[in-house]
Amino acid sequence: MFDYLIKNVQILDGSGSPAFSGSVALSEGKIAAAGPDVAGESAHVVDGRGRTLTPGFIDIHRHADAAVFRPGFGRAELAQGLTTIINGNCGLSLAPVAGPHRDAVLDYLDPITGRGEEAFPTLADYRARAGRTGLPLNAGMLAGMGTLRACVSGFEERALTGGEYRQLHAALERALSDGALGASLGLGYAPECFYTTDQLIRALEPLRRSGRVVTVHMRQEGDGVADALREMLDVARALETPVEISHLKAIGRRNWRKAVPEMLRLIAQAREEGLDVMCDVYPYPAGSTQLIHVLPPEFQAGGINQLTAALRDPADRRRMRRRMEEDSDFENIAALVGFENIRAASMRLPENAAFEGWSIAEIAAAKGKDPYDALFDLLAEERCAVSMIDFIAHESDIEDILRSPFSGVISDATYPAGLAHPRVCGAFPRLLEVYVGERGVLTLPEAVRKITRQPAERFHLTGKGRVAAGADGDLCLFDPVGIHETGTWREPDRLARGMDWVFVNGVPAIAEGAFTGSAGGTCL
Repeated sequence: MFDYLIKNVQILDGSGSPAFSGSVALSEGKIAAAGPDVAGESAHVVDGRGRTLTPGFIDIHRHADAAVFRPGFGRAELAQGLTTIINGNCGLSLAPVAGPHRDAVLDYLDPITGRGEEAFPTLADYRARAGRTGLPLNAGMLAGMGTLRACVSGFEERALTGGEYRQLHAALERALSDGALGASLGLGYAPECFYTTDQLIRALEPLRRSGRVVTVHMRQEGDGVADALREMLDVARALETPVEISHLKAIGRRNWRKAVPEMLRLIAQAREEGLDVMCDVYPYPAGSTQLIHVLPPEFQAGGINQLTAALRDPADRRRMRRRMEEDSDFENIAALVGFENIRAASMRLPENAAFEGWSIAEIAAAKGKDPYDALFDLLAEERCAVSMIDFIAHESDIEDILRSPFSGVISDATYPAGLAHPRVCGAFPRLLEVYVGERGVLTLPEAVRKITRQPAERFHLTGKGRVAAGADGDLCLFDPVGIHETGTWREPDRLARGMDWVFVNGVPAIAEGAFTGSAGGTCL
């Protein structure tokens, strides 16, 4: 007796092969049978005529570390077909956080990961809490190397001592033994931006030949992005472990249609050399991160309190401004795209709430200030807890990355208290609706492979990402023509439409288009 029999469907099994007609049976959380002639008694029968059945979608790059504990979590994910996510990206993981720098680390993490209601000294503590909470979908975690370094040595701009490296290595090994799926780097953020390449390799030494994936937000994504990629290829050679280049892009008009083709060639050459290097991309021309990311990185040394003080100091403000006006040795987003393309996405003070979604240029004009003064004042008032949405990339570059055989698709979703990026609710529907349906950049089988089988194999998620007997019962049933991203830049929280059924470990999380409220997910 099957739990569910889903019949009369077009099956895309996640391999990239064309769809075939058939049925799928679920039993005890697994796919019991899949093929053209599945028959047997079933407690529930779903007639999927005219619809497509795929593995559940997998997002390997989200920042829902604290969001998984919030009421209502999972609706934005399930509505777009996600059954598995991986958090702890960009070097910034909410666990493990312990030691004398704990509060400073949590303050720094808050705009990206959320702070949560409690701290998690170990990843095992985090996973235990997630298990008690009850997850609506599967969630895994990476060990954020920026978090680990900050817990060991704070946010000082200096080389680590031998003893600190030993502490860092012990913390990484503990996180991996506690269930981390790999490690993440945020070389554009403090304190990891203070590593030299050799120091970075030393920090990652426990991963040498481990087979564990290292994901990386590279040191630069603007003028120096190709050199930043070369650095990570050197790291991959040294460590002989897989490297995933997170959210590949080229920021700024002068880099559009130049840097991305060069980087795709570099990755292809590295793969021919035998390096296990891949990349991923989010399907939007705008990104979202902390607003402090527009500042020169050296001012982040010392943490949020010291940066806030610098933003209030006239001499430090002059130094910041000079660097931002004249220099390109850091990811100088303001110079690359202009203040008109940098929107303040979330504020906490009531007097600033009206400016959510406004560009820095618009805020400056409304307040009668110079854009630099408007930026510095806003960050100081909010103690740096402001996120941004920045319009940075070229659509043709995105399309080229999507076409690459070694690219995946992510959302890079963060969960700010204020205005979110539409990708929180819409990244995967946008992939299918725009880049498959409207533009034909990918075929539907190719797109499904990039968001199911490929990420499952990348992170050794056994049982995920496939429609085959014995695989986990994570499935999506939908009409591809009906998939629609409804969110906008001004109203990003509107849920996607088109998912008729979503199964998580054999349990319907969406049934006939309605949420069931089930908590069938696991902490991977």
